[in-house]
Formats: sequence, C-alpha cells, structure tokens
Amino acid sequence: MAVTHGRVALVTGSSRGLGAVIARRLARDGFAVAVNGRTSDEHVDAVAAAIRDEGGTAEGFGADVTDERQVAGLVAAVTDGLGPVDVLVLNATGPQPDGAVTDVAWADHLAQLDFFVKSPVLLGRAVLPGMQTRRYGRIVQVDSEVADRPPPGRSAYATAKSAQIGLTRSWARELAPFGITVNTVAPGFIPVERHADVPDDVKKAYLASVPAGRMGTPGDIAHTVSFLASEGAGFITGQRILVDGGRSLGS
Repeated sequence: MAVTHGRVALVTGSSRGLGAVIARRLARDGFAVAVNGRTSDEHVDAVAAAIRDEGGTAEGFGADVTDERQVAGLVAAVTDGLGPVDVLVLNATGPQPDGAVTDVAWADHLAQLDFFVKSPVLLGRAVLPGMQTRRYGRIVQVDSEVADRPPPGRSAYATAKSAQIGLTRSWARELAPFGITVNTVAPGFIPVERHADVPDDVKKAYLASVPAGRMGTPGDIAHTVSFLASEGAGFITGQRILVDGGRSLGS
C-alpha cells in the first residue's frame, strides 16, 4: 500500500554503516524509507525491519545501483511499494583499494566512477521525470573530504568524488526551476564497520587534526542529510556541506 502520510526517501547503500544510520534517521523524521543494498545482502531487510520496530515505515529493496536494468526495477518497485520517490540519497559505495598512481589502471578509475557518477546518473534518469512533474524533489549526495585532501594511494577514489561534486552542482542549476534541490554532504573520517581494520595510531593521528576534539559519528552525517532532505531546505541547492569537526579549516 502506498504511503500517503509522508514523503518517500530512497537511500542507496543503506544496508549497513553510514547508509543504515541515514535511513533510520529519515524514518524517525517522518519519511517512508526504501532501504537498498545488493540483492544478496541480508542486512537490507534487517534494517527495514528495525525501522518498522521503531514505529517507522520502511521496506527493503535489493538492487545493484550501477546496473541500469536493476535501477529501473528498483525505482519501479519502490514506487509500487511505498510511493513515488521524493528524496534520493546517493550513498552507495564499493571497495576503495589503495594503490600508487603508477599502479592505478583505467579500470580502477571506472570502478569508482560506477558508484559516484554512473549510479547517480542512472537513478536520476529514473526518478527525475516524476520529480519534475510534481515540481518537488530532494537529491542528497554523500561525497568525502578526500576530494579536498586526497591521501597518497587514493587517486581513483578522490577523482571520482570530485566528479560527483561537479555532477551535484550542474544538476542543482538545471533542476532548481522544478523545485528540486541537489546538494552534497562531505563527511570527514567517520568510523563504521568497514573501518574496523584501521590501526589505532591512524585514528589517533586523524583525531589530533580535528579542532572539535572528537571523531565524527554516523549520526552527525545523518542529521545533515535529513535536514537537506526536508521541506524546509527548499532554498538550499548546489551546496556542499563539510561535516568534519572543523578539520577543513586547517591547523
């Protein structure tokens, strides 16, 4: 049954980590949430169930968001199950291997661009016609401070994130007349499950560079995403919000 009491938010890559926290925050803020991960990911339904247990509205939808056919099926299924997508949060990411620039091949760049440019393009083509017709929409991309402060060995990732920022800004200019805002949130280092192997000395060194004196949390990012997804953020578009405890200010 389509939800009529709240807007529908599709959060890609929301079966765990940062995406799962974003999905739960949006649900608490009144959105009906489409939780997404790959079709084989058992965490998709678990996150949706946890949201429902908290009194929210959510369903799980498995799909590879870098595959055009699966994206079309995903958006159709969300529309049938919850209603048309009003909010699109582009959070999905893949492996981010380190590699010296002399070792990084074009295929490595394409693997990053698949998630941070191809996936948004596929999803945008699927949801934007409906948003334009309704003259309402919110698109929030999740990029990274790495676009500004690329560490050695992350050239493919940093390059794709920079392209994602350019995509956000160009979409924002073109879609503003339709009542559609497009923004991006740039987290600093936010430890989640996939960072379990990061050495303690690396975490301590990073913490020493954060003026706020603490590490960021997934909740910090989720709060920012939910604000940009809200109706009250309708006059904010083409912006990139750094959520890094002031680290971008320098020492």
